[in-house]
Amino acid sequence: MTEEMAVTQGGDDRIIRESGIDARVASIVEPVIAAVGYRLVRVRLTGQNGLTLQIMAERPDGTMTVEDCETVSRAVSPALDVDDPIEKAYHLEVSSPGIDRPLVRQTDFVNWIGHLVKMETAVMVAERKRFRGRIASADETGVTIDRDVPGYGDEPSVRVPFEAIAEARLILTDELIREALSKDNQAKKAARKNRGEPEPESDEDEIANDN
Repeated sequence: MTEEMAVTQGGDDRIIRESGIDARVASIVEPVIAAVGYRLVRVRLTGQNGLTLQIMAERPDGTMTVEDCETVSRAVSPALDVDDPIEKAYHLEVSSPGIDRPLVRQTDFVNWIGHLVKMETAVMVAERKRFRGRIASADETGVTIDRDVPGYGDEPSVRVPFEAIAEARLILTDELIREALSKDNQAKKAARKNRGEPEPESDEDEIANDN
C-alpha cells in the first residue's frame, strides 16, 4: 500500500471524526479550512479557560506554522460567528497537530508505520478496547499493531478495522521526534522549491527563515 491513498474529493476524508457539538463545528469549519489550503485534523470543545474550542489543522504536506494558525483562525472566525454553533462564550484556539499527533486519516497511519501509537476503539476488538504498540501496516480497511508489551494470552499483533477506531495518537519517543523533524525540514525545502526561493546557506539561515 502506498502513501497516496484515495481521498474523498471536495469532502472530509478523515476516518476518525467528531460527535455531538464537535461534529457540528467540524462541518462548519472543514470546508472553510480547505478553501484556504489547509486540512482539518480535529475539533474539540473543552472546559479549559472557561470554554475553549480547539481546532487542529495542517497543510497538505503536514507542516503548520504560527502564521498558518493565524490564517486559519481568521478564516474560520467569521463562519463560526454566522452559524453560531456554541451557545456560550468561548475562546478559539487554532494549533498544529504536534509531534505526538492524533491519527485521523488512512494516510496518517501509513506515514507513521513503525512508530508507537495508543488507540481506543468504540467496540471490542480482540476482547479489548485499548491498544498500544507499533504500527506494522495499514491499508484501505484497517491497521495492524504489533503490541509493545502484550498482556497474558494476547496475540503479539492485532488487526484493527478503521471503522472501529474511536481515537488514535502517536506516542512521543526520540525516534518519532527525529523523524518528525526530518519530515518537517523536507516539506519546508519542497515548499521553498515550489515558490522558487533559494536554499538557506546554513542551518542557522534555515532557523532564521523559519522564525
